[in-house]
Amino acid sequence: MIKEIQKDKLKVQVLGDRKLLGLRAAEAAYQQIRNMLNGNEPYINIIFAAAPSQNEFLSALIDKDIDWSRINAFHMDEYIGLDVDAPQGFGNFLKSGLFDKVNFRSVNYINGNADDVDQECERYENLLKEFPPHIVCMGIGENTHLAFNDPHVADFNDKKLVKVVDLDEACRQQQVNDGCFTTISKVPEFAITLTIPTLFSGKYLFCMVPGEKKAQAVHHTLIQEITERYPSTILRKHQNALMFTDAQSSIFL
Repeated sequence: MIKEIQKDKLKVQVLGDRKLLGLRAAEAAYQQIRNMLNGNEPYINIIFAAAPSQNEFLSALIDKDIDWSRINAFHMDEYIGLDVDAPQGFGNFLKSGLFDKVNFRSVNYINGNADDVDQECERYENLLKEFPPHIVCMGIGENTHLAFNDPHVADFNDKKLVKVVDLDEACRQQQVNDGCFTTISKVPEFAITLTIPTLFSGKYLFCMVPGEKKAQAVHHTLIQEITERYPSTILRKHQNALMFTDAQSSIFL
């Protein structure tokens, strides 16, 4: 680790590169999962993010000696209207990178092709009420979004657990920057997302933010006023949030 920073309640660890970030974050998440499973929890509920920024973390987490049969898995957002088999779909991303590789107690997908997306939001909301999140493994968008809560739709006091949102241009361009789509015109304009209060309700938040394209977002997260204009700033109010950055994403710190 290069250094450790704390801003309000948010702790930030700076690692040398993406691989070290993934290893360190996976170890921290593993220790928390193990502690909870060894405690009084018969099972735990974990929400996962789907993005290239999570690759090193997920790869390292799979190698840990975890009793996955006691974990219910969720993901935090999904495009509306993509082909059901599209690799850009977040459920498909996590299916190939994590969900199909270990034996979860349950895997709960958001259906972005549901005939009634409002009904799908309600269905997933009911699941989250039944299985409240213990751990949330997340990233931060280039525009500081959490899940698909872009600045123009982010609401720190959202009454909904899950909702339909339109994606701003910066968010859609990030999908091109990440190599998921060839042009912005191919990126869907709408998605289903877990809201910020839903993500914030996790008892423990692990936030993995590697790469130079996230450097400005990391800077905003720690420096700006806590406001929906910069959604990730809310992490500074969480009792147990830990952010992992690398040398590239922390250049402004």
